[in-house]
Amino acid sequence: MNHPIRALVVDDDRSWMEIISEILEDAGFLVDRADRLDMALEMVRNHAHRMAVIDLSLNERDHHNQEGLRMLDELHQRDPGCQALLLTGYATVELAVSAIKQFGATDVLRKETFSRSDFRKLVAKIGSETMTEPAPAPPQAADVPASDAGATEEATRVLIVEDDPGWQEILLEVLGDAGFNVRRCTSFGEALGCLRREKFNLAIVDLSLNPHLSGGQTSRSRPESLEGYRLLAAVRGANTPVIVLSGLTDPVLIEQTFDQQHIFAFLEKQAFNRRIFLQTVNEALRQAGSEGDSLSVLTEREREVLDLLARGLTNKEIGEVLVITTNTVKRHLKSIFTKLDIHTRAAAVNKYKAR
Repeated sequence: MNHPIRALVVDDDRSWMEIISEILEDAGFLVDRADRLDMALEMVRNHAHRMAVIDLSLNERDHHNQEGLRMLDELHQRDPGCQALLLTGYATVELAVSAIKQFGATDVLRKETFSRSDFRKLVAKIGSETMTEPAPAPPQAADVPASDAGATEEATRVLIVEDDPGWQEILLEVLGDAGFNVRRCTSFGEALGCLRREKFNLAIVDLSLNPHLSGGQTSRSRPESLEGYRLLAAVRGANTPVIVLSGLTDPVLIEQTFDQQHIFAFLEKQAFNRRIFLQTVNEALRQAGSEGDSLSVLTEREREVLDLLARGLTNKEIGEVLVITTNTVKRHLKSIFTKLDIHTRAAAVNKYKAR
């Protein structure tokens, strides 16, 4: 006899409870509803749930109320197989880190950007996984070594450039559990050295590696002042696909990062989702593998020169970025032209874009 697959909705706002419950019921879940913490705790004690959607604040008169985090913690302890989503109108990077790392949330959903269609897709994905097999318990941080993660040297190598300890642990946990060999760096200089000495299949970079330079005006007016942004040129020069994971959400900055740095994806920390993150990682790796490396004959420095050339920089500007003379830039270009069997700068740029 098949038992119903239960979901839990905890929200003191009736309209949100109805919206979430309706979508879950359409997906085949038997929905338990609670508008108070004590009621929700009782439901957790009596039933196992495969999915839960929990409002951060369960007292509408107190916007600082965070009973939803207590509810997440209770679920994490009593029902570790439950995929718990935090629903809130007060999302911050710090809250997302706390909900995911400390309380075991799968995702943090923001009410102001809530999309029914996106939520239906998420529910369908969770439903297809949980209704066919038991959901795995969230991986524990202790399962990932404190140093570099990864079981073997042959595993896909991922570089993490992140200065926030909380996000370091989240990324090490998620990627390590997925079998990747992870190397973490916390600064521009450390990451640049790793890129010069080692080869990576993928890089995940935070744009702001200096908390004093994370303001909106800085990112909008001078993105090159962000250490992580400056590092992207070196990452691309090493022919490593890159995913940006950042708390900066200025649309102008995001567009400029795509256009000028040729990144694979830009993910916002405030909307971090483990499944989407791993899916994006795998897509980036698949695309890099399918494209092949038509520039493999070039040295790392020649790749850096070609990357800057493709961005429209002059020889003098390339020299200033790489701290080399204009004559050295010319020698690198001559070598690039010879190795790629081309004769013009335009042809070099086309080769770079078509790789």
